[in-house]
Amino acid sequence: MTNLQQHTIIHTGEKPFSCQECGKGFTTIGSLRKHITIHTGEKPYCCSECRKQFRTMSSLQEHRRIHTGEKPYCCSDCGKRFQQQHGLRAHRRIHTGEKPYCCSECRKQFRTKGNLQEHRKIHTGEKPYCCSECRKQFRTMSNLQGHRRHHTGEKPHYCP
Repeated sequence: MTNLQQHTIIHTGEKPFSCQECGKGFTTIGSLRKHITIHTGEKPYCCSECRKQFRTMSSLQEHRRIHTGEKPYCCSDCGKRFQQQHGLRAHRRIHTGEKPYCCSECRKQFRTKGNLQEHRKIHTGEKPYCCSECRKQFRTMSNLQGHRRHHTGEKPHYCP
């Protein structure tokens, strides 16, 4: 396939390369090869610091920022910096007021998918976090952590 043919596919929406495993289509053979690693579990890229493995080189490069502290993505409104682009995207919603995630039960809207998932537990009654001391259950890890302070006597907040 010539470069022109490959480029033209972008405009036609054609996806001539398809996964034998799940049938998903791709515009390039490279995209298909990268996708196939989802099914094989192959993770050929390894972090030299912590040995964690990744499917793609770009995922490894993003991960390395945890070790270097690099934060290349900057909010143009407030200057807050982020290691990953999706972190900046989610943060920007604070400034725009956008809440793209909507609960199908009560129509309440959220800025992040994680916040929606936490909220859904209200409707399902799920309480996956359990106190090892008294067996009381909680919907969120932060609620469990706050509860544990009753057992430990820890008082992390003080009035100056």
